[in-house]
Amino acid sequence: MVLSAYASVDAGSYKYHRVKVKEVSLPLMTVAGFFRCHVVAEKETLLDIARSYGLGFNEMALSYPNLDPWTLKKGTKLRIPVRWVLPPTQHEDVVINIPEMRLYRFFKKYGMVKTYPVGIGRKGFETPVVVAQVEALETHPVWTLPPSARETYGKMVIPPGPNNPLGDYWIGLSVKHIGIHGTIFPWGIGRLVSRGCIRLYPEHIPLLFKEVGSGTYVEIIYEPVKIGVENHTLYLEVHPDIYNRIPDMFCYTEDFLVQRGFREKVNMDKVFQCVKEKNGVPFPVGTIGEGGDSLALYN
Repeated sequence: MVLSAYASVDAGSYKYHRVKVKEVSLPLMTVAGFFRCHVVAEKETLLDIARSYGLGFNEMALSYPNLDPWTLKKGTKLRIPVRWVLPPTQHEDVVINIPEMRLYRFFKKYGMVKTYPVGIGRKGFETPVVVAQVEALETHPVWTLPPSARETYGKMVIPPGPNNPLGDYWIGLSVKHIGIHGTIFPWGIGRLVSRGCIRLYPEHIPLLFKEVGSGTYVEIIYEPVKIGVENHTLYLEVHPDIYNRIPDMFCYTEDFLVQRGFREKVNMDKVFQCVKEKNGVPFPVGTIGEGGDSLALYN
């Protein structure tokens, strides 16, 4: 598909809040979004479908690991996982969760959140875990290549234009050589492709560019396991350990639940199923606060 086909695509915008469970010290984030249905059209690929729903390639590939992403059968019905447990956040500004390759832009004043798929650093150039702030906002940026890229491109500087891998927007962070930017390679969203920077689809980066300002906090976290609540149901969401930092995902998840006080509130068979699949989709694993006596909005 051509780029213009995606020009009107917006990221999802959802209401959110934190929920306090009386027996648990840390508040829970809510679950945002909903599943959608898609019927495969002639010559559509999994990448086309992912992009048209504001997803990264990884999100569709994890949901359909047995499909050939490039030769889909016309008329096939697919469930689109436009649904997420919101990540933990200190500042409720911008959160990027590395394992799920997704960025969340919180608007705390309005209780709203928008979310964008991203491409991140490949192995050897891993995107760092850090709390940073926005320092620079540039349109049509010039890319001064780091030493690691100069041999590949055969130059030190790439001017603005269609051949600039940064795309048309650069959001520089208070971390050396790390920023959020567009891309001329949209197939890289939902993949490990960069030298540490965070890439957005060309149709998404101008939206985020308008939504941040100098000083906006950007939390980059590495959390393959998230837990949230919706209508008294606990949802667990597990992603692959893409940088191979967790020796045993089952033990990690159980420790995660114990530390947060949810070990006795979940069905461990369902938890193990969720960990086994690691498909990045919220999965119901337990219930809490029936009758509303142990849940409250967290301010």
